[in-house]
Amino acid sequence: MTKRVLILGASGKVGRHSARAFEAAGWDVRRYNRGRDDMGQAAQGCDVIVNGMNPQNYHNWAGTLPRITKQVIAAAKSAHATVILPGNVYHFGDTAGLWSETTPPNPVSKKGAIRLRMEQDYAASGVQTIVLRAGNFMDPDHQDCPMSQVFLRRIKRNKVTVPGAIDTLQAMCFLPDWARAAVALAEMRGELGAFEDVPFAGHTLTARDIRDGLEQILEQELKFVRFPWWLFTLTAPVWEFAREMNEMRYLWATDHALSDTRLLQLLPDFAVTPLDSVLRQMLSV
Repeated sequence: MTKRVLILGASGKVGRHSARAFEAAGWDVRRYNRGRDDMGQAAQGCDVIVNGMNPQNYHNWAGTLPRITKQVIAAAKSAHATVILPGNVYHFGDTAGLWSETTPPNPVSKKGAIRLRMEQDYAASGVQTIVLRAGNFMDPDHQDCPMSQVFLRRIKRNKVTVPGAIDTLQAMCFLPDWARAAVALAEMRGELGAFEDVPFAGHTLTARDIRDGLEQILEQELKFVRFPWWLFTLTAPVWEFAREMNEMRYLWATDHALSDTRLLQLLPDFAVTPLDSVLRQMLSV
């Protein structure tokens, strides 16, 4: 068995951590360069394609995501490869609850509807697709992720920034954990169906949980401050990213968690990194 994987978006968050995890598991990792490579040719000889490509700053999702989806499906078909897709929670809408692979979709945002159509396209394509669905990413490389850009944006001033209510539950995912799970699912793809929706529970956290964990590590009290949504509202008419962020604000006010039932059926021994270790890596302590 060749165990060769093509990483799309290799310089991004999902791509970087996926490449590391597959390499650590002994896979031959091929990194796709969108400015230089032909995707169909790059996919030849690959068993798995990890689709880490995403438009930056939510730019032109309606136009870009369908184009990427069509390219990836065509490349996977030509290579007879399995696609692993980092799913999100956008299509669940604003109804609070424990979300799973059986939760009916109810998108309340344009981006939720776009992502739902994208997954439907994969499901109808005939390409084996594993949607490993996660909440907000926590990236220990300190790139643009909600933990670093939202909660920790003023941590050097001993403040935790809160984007919603202090006790609103949020599904969050430590990216190295997601990547390990992606490798494990890739290695058992022969036992899986043509389209697998696998929620990745990760850590379910409130702002209070994050503050309490940080206080134990830093051994000092931290204050809460509000995320400056007013600035995004003010600049929305002239700043695309602000408009797109405002559309997704509802998630910060929606109590939600992701079920771990399906993942543990498939990977019964899988365990996420403890929260203390996650926070220490996010702080580089």
